[in-house]
Amino acid sequence: MKRARWMRMAGVAAVCAAITLTSACQKTWNTAETPPKHVVIHKGSLLKGLSTDKAAYWPGEDVRFELKFKRPEPGGTASIRYLHLDRVIKEEKLQAEGDKLVWSWEPPRQEGQGYMAEVVYERDGEADQMNIGVDVSSDWGKFPRYGYLADFSNMNTGEKSRVIERLNRFHINGIQFYDWQYKHQEPIRWEEGRPAAEWKDIANRSVSLSTVKDYIDLAHGHGMKAMNYNLLFGAYADAEQDGVNRDWGLFKDPGGTEQDHHPLPDEWASDIYLYDPSNPDWQNYLIEKEKKTFDTLPFDGWHVDQLGDRGALWSRDGRSVNLAATYPSFLNAAKEKLDVDYVMNAVGQFGQESIAKEAPVKFLYTEVWGNHPQYRNLKDIIDENSRFSGNLLNTVLAAYMNYHLSDAPGTFNTPGILLTDAVIFASGGSHLELGENMLSKEYFPHKNLSVSPELEEQLVSYYDFLVAYQNLLRDHPVKSSLKAEGTKEVAISDQAEQGKVWSFSKRKDGKDIVQFINFSDASAMDWNDDRGTQTEPAEKRNVAVSVRTDRPVSRVWFASPDHNGGSPQALPFTQRGGVVKWKLPALKYWDMVVIEYKK
Repeated sequence: MKRARWMRMAGVAAVCAAITLTSACQKTWNTAETPPKHVVIHKGSLLKGLSTDKAAYWPGEDVRFELKFKRPEPGGTASIRYLHLDRVIKEEKLQAEGDKLVWSWEPPRQEGQGYMAEVVYERDGEADQMNIGVDVSSDWGKFPRYGYLADFSNMNTGEKSRVIERLNRFHINGIQFYDWQYKHQEPIRWEEGRPAAEWKDIANRSVSLSTVKDYIDLAHGHGMKAMNYNLLFGAYADAEQDGVNRDWGLFKDPGGTEQDHHPLPDEWASDIYLYDPSNPDWQNYLIEKEKKTFDTLPFDGWHVDQLGDRGALWSRDGRSVNLAATYPSFLNAAKEKLDVDYVMNAVGQFGQESIAKEAPVKFLYTEVWGNHPQYRNLKDIIDENSRFSGNLLNTVLAAYMNYHLSDAPGTFNTPGILLTDAVIFASGGSHLELGENMLSKEYFPHKNLSVSPELEEQLVSYYDFLVAYQNLLRDHPVKSSLKAEGTKEVAISDQAEQGKVWSFSKRKDGKDIVQFINFSDASAMDWNDDRGTQTEPAEKRNVAVSVRTDRPVSRVWFASPDHNGGSPQALPFTQRGGVVKWKLPALKYWDMVVIEYKK
């Protein structure tokens, strides 16, 4: 446990009802005009890709879009709608020439908002559509979407650019630079007072200083933050030759004879020996080393790692050490001397409450292990973190998928990935999973499993959805008592139960946000899908749902990352005798319904 460490978009070929102004399947039009003739969208027939130049934007900053075509033919028209939730902000039409179309849009200047751009491209009687999310937030910690890098060997510019551009398409706004350092107690190797061009990391892998620096610069160019990874209490066996005093250590016995350490493979550089985070001398030592690191490399912050509950520990002089309670002390001392962003891993939630209440972190980060094994536990952690922080800090979960499947080469199991992401995203969190590859183990360079093109495309839609609806999912909603009910045909439960649809609700700005996650065909309820055996759910159509409320309802609308690229769709509903009824058009993995009330 050494370290805190990707939806097939459903094909759409449907004619949309003209009454549904926010349907993704129709031509765009000025909402004051009569809708034109219906258009059938043939998904993937004309378009190759849609991207933005940054993962997030400051208010007042232009968003640069790039739409790529499969065939470079003249005469096509792109109809574009920009939406905030289900409301159209602006529409425009652009003529396309060549193999791509590039244009800019200035979103409203409001801080901390999510948007969706719907692009319908028509040419010679054919039509295709792609959507993309846009995050306008000056503070990356408000809606964190955390990724990682774990390979810093010598590589060419094109290789590095492709990695960052891929993460940018998922709107990853912060990157953890995992195991980039020389030693934990000496992050950069120095030669004659200058940083060395390269060194070996703890696993004796080659690290190139220029690769680290180039990745930081590339991340900054895409509006991402670069986070320098290191433990807060770790050093090599040779730490004393670098000026570390063993008296600062953490010990397994009151007599101070057995220093706590984390064993690593024999072929690695060293085991990791632990030091007391509350010891002022250790604090001063490591913070000064990190200051030198930040002076040398333009990192934006420190991703602080730990190793979870270590049991009973003592200082060298026999004082009992409450390890979790030492974390805020260290982080506050570091913040005072080194004013950068901080994120700290809570391994299995160890120390999270004190981190949330007392430490200067941008958001809460939990590495999820066996003490939280089921889907419901993922929501539990996110809810608990919200309580710990007074509903102020959002959560990122490092939750490793297909763990033992990845003991051998293979492919990530798509249903397992999407069900877990659905639970995390619907609950208001995000998932540390995307880097050069995708995470399956706590040692980030491990990459036996590949991401299929199908899963890659589906995950793009999930992350677009997470961004476009961030003000409902993650902008500090509160718990709602609204409870959805199903029918004999489709059972809906407010608990995560195998064979049923799990539904829970939250409230934001007077709206109820109701989530539906489809476990009807789930083969198991453990989120990590350890052996890659989770089954794909059969898509359900026209799922009847009801909720009880005496408040007069004005609108009911639906959106899903599995349906129409996440575009919102107004739903017909009835309200009689305190019961509101509607039908979900389609339910694959995850649907969201928003209920708005008359004022």
